[in-house]
Amino acid sequence: MSVRMAVPGSKSLTNRALAIAALAGGTSTLRGALVAEDREVMVQGLRQLGIEIEGDGETLLVHGQGGRVPAARAELDLRLSGTAIRFLAAMCAVGHGTYRLDGNARMRERPIGDLLQALRALGASAESEAGNDCPPVRIRSEGLAGGEARIAGQRSSQYLSALLMVAPAARGPLAIEVEGELLSKPFVDMTVALMEWFGVSVTRDGYRRFDVAPARYAPRDLRVEGDAMAAGYYFAAAAVTGGRACVTNVQRGGFQGDLRLVEVLEAMGCRVHDDIEGLTVEGPPSGVLTGGRFDLNDMPDQAQTLAVCGLFADRPVEIRDVWNLRIKETDRLSALARELSRLGAHVSEHHDAITVHPLPAPDARREVVIDTYNDHRMAMAFAVAGLRIPGLALADPGCVAKTYPGFFRDWAATGGVAA
Repeated sequence: MSVRMAVPGSKSLTNRALAIAALAGGTSTLRGALVAEDREVMVQGLRQLGIEIEGDGETLLVHGQGGRVPAARAELDLRLSGTAIRFLAAMCAVGHGTYRLDGNARMRERPIGDLLQALRALGASAESEAGNDCPPVRIRSEGLAGGEARIAGQRSSQYLSALLMVAPAARGPLAIEVEGELLSKPFVDMTVALMEWFGVSVTRDGYRRFDVAPARYAPRDLRVEGDAMAAGYYFAAAAVTGGRACVTNVQRGGFQGDLRLVEVLEAMGCRVHDDIEGLTVEGPPSGVLTGGRFDLNDMPDQAQTLAVCGLFADRPVEIRDVWNLRIKETDRLSALARELSRLGAHVSEHHDAITVHPLPAPDARREVVIDTYNDHRMAMAFAVAGLRIPGLALADPGCVAKTYPGFFRDWAATGGVAA
């Protein structure tokens, strides 16, 4: 297998840039933005809040409102987009009015109470309607006052990112203290770097405290990097087949911490090249990777991809410190354990970890249908397994539309399972 391609724009960068550009004092242009359901949900939510956004493709013009939220009332359906509901909940607290944020059945099981508590400390009324710290959420606000808030670091770094992005729009200085160990630290670094790109500085004490003074974002022209998660599936494909994958629109040293996956693959026996053409991974010719123990606290969304790679290692692959996978689109640790076991692998599931033992030689006559749990990352990660396991099929391949609607069209270049 040998592929060379560009992947869609980063969801994490696209949705953060949309939120910041909406608060800027002028028109920003986003180029290479993600075109997928999660972006659509974010754009629709911002438009309902009164932000004018032009375009529906990879180029978007965002007419920022100078730190204001024009709409005084809104009902937002954010489906299953965790970034959208967290970022827009914080943005609603900047507004002057009443706002309701909801989503699908799974969204109503995903916690948001830590963020609501922080918004209350900063002057907004922010409540879970069911009283269970999950959506639907109702926010009443007369603008963000500023002050001090505490946020738990163990569930999601998106709570902190949401507060940071709206902090410049507060009436007074805003300080955020993080309680406990912050997970997914690179995503907070991404948020701070984007804020600075749009002209607002953040004073920080590591990952313990962040201070932001009232300010106005400047409009910018931003080229969105290719999505590191999407690139990871192609890198994993090269790793398990002894092939080669070059992704032309990602490079080390960018905004995205998820690219550390290539360092893990390097430790597992792959060769990695980063040059003017892009980032390239070459798998070991045998297709057998080196197992080991890997802490993915800083990039938990890569756990499914790495777990699938563990099927084709020479010894067990243990993925540690990824508890928050249990509150994603599905309980990803349990889902991984069930579906990897269905393939015939021995899997040990723990509270915050999973161990995958190498797969015995698959039975070419056996057909296995993998349940994707309406989780885009389950579908794409198990597509990697399909490169080595005859008879593997996916129950709901269409769920990839959340972040990569053209995935299976592009995936055909690998020779892998089609939708």
